[in-house]
Amino acid sequence: MTKKNHSYIQRRLIPSYIFLIIVSFISVFPFYWMISAATNTTVEVARGKLTIGTHALENFQHLLANQNLWGTMGNSFFYAIVQTILCLIICSLAGYGFELYHDAGKDRLFAVLLLAMMVPQVATMIPLFRMISQAHLLNSVWAFILPSISTPFMIMMFRQNSRNFPVAIMESARIDGLNEFQIFVSMYVPIMKSTYAAATVVTFMNAWNSYMWPKVVMTDNRAQTMPMLIANLASGYTTDYGMLMMGVLFCSVPTMLIFFFLQKSFAEGLTGAVK
Repeated sequence: MTKKNHSYIQRRLIPSYIFLIIVSFISVFPFYWMISAATNTTVEVARGKLTIGTHALENFQHLLANQNLWGTMGNSFFYAIVQTILCLIICSLAGYGFELYHDAGKDRLFAVLLLAMMVPQVATMIPLFRMISQAHLLNSVWAFILPSISTPFMIMMFRQNSRNFPVAIMESARIDGLNEFQIFVSMYVPIMKSTYAAATVVTFMNAWNSYMWPKVVMTDNRAQTMPMLIANLASGYTTDYGMLMMGVLFCSVPTMLIFFFLQKSFAEGLTGAVK
């Protein structure tokens, strides 16, 4: 490639670079505004101040004084981690069984599971609440996780990615004397680690950001989650926007860290990569 052709290609890419810069700015701006608002007073936020302020410590102290921040974050972490672990175990076992031991009956059952994805959550909320209430599980971790402990989407993702699992390895393992559980734990799980990473990100974020269902079954303030705390901060006669955005910042950081550390495996898992 000549120097002239190289310069021509670079000039043609300039509009693409400009477009990507603008899109990147639009994507990052809400996060920057959240940080900026968390360091300013309510009056400064209302006036549209966009620079970093000096009231971050004051907003943080107000947040601690008005809400049980650490207890609520502990609840959210506990609920999200337990739901993520159980969902990964159950959905990976289901996807493993549907694909590697499939037959006509399992295919029909899987079709029913896919149809369940079309049912909105609000349509099942009342019967689920009655079941949880009659089982005396309100304000418990089981009330939070049971409706989402296994989802059709997660089962479908594990089943689709299991199609890339080398079946010959299973046959060799059986010859070597391994049982089905040992094959799953020692061979399937390590090979499908990208899928597990992607499922971890999706499940944890859904559990952490869940609001409607916890609002229904968590009637005790001691069992509230971070989205419920944010809603409490915004539901008053007057709203302290600095304190509110400080709470939003604390609510956003865990999911951002999870995605940051698992972003590479997340992309590989969604594309069906197997290692």
